[in-house]
Amino acid sequence: MNDEISTAAEAAEADALPRRRDVHTQEANTSADGPAALTKKPLKQKSPAEWAYERLILYIQKFEETLDNEHEVAMGMVGGDAGVLRIEGMGFFDPDIVTFYGSDPSGARTQLIQHVTQLNVMLRAMPKAVPQTEKPRRIGFRLAKELETDAA
Repeated sequence: MNDEISTAAEAAEADALPRRRDVHTQEANTSADGPAALTKKPLKQKSPAEWAYERLILYIQKFEETLDNEHEVAMGMVGGDAGVLRIEGMGFFDPDIVTFYGSDPSGARTQLIQHVTQLNVMLRAMPKAVPQTEKPRRIGFRLAKELETDAA
């Protein structure tokens, strides 16, 4: 018997997670499925930081699927004048911190440390930083692969 009492909103949210739906004006792959690792660990055992990290991976992957070979994913800083960060890595620190690693347009190393309650991420396409002959780097797929490895 469960001794926890949930509000109607909490019960509805728990029932809905981890579903996702995206609809766009242009036809695109709108699959609602993500890495199997997202459902391996019960939601109740995930910190807010881990849950935000996993969902951000899904958004980054979907965004990268729309990019051509001349662009990579970056994020614009929301609510400030900090500029743009080319996303080269991402992590979380339990219970409530998400971290983005990368570089700004000038190539300077950049790190954003964000509390999950303040999380606002604007994904942007930036011309790739590597020479034109090399393939663009896709961080979303590397992050998802790491989730699968951790879940195994």
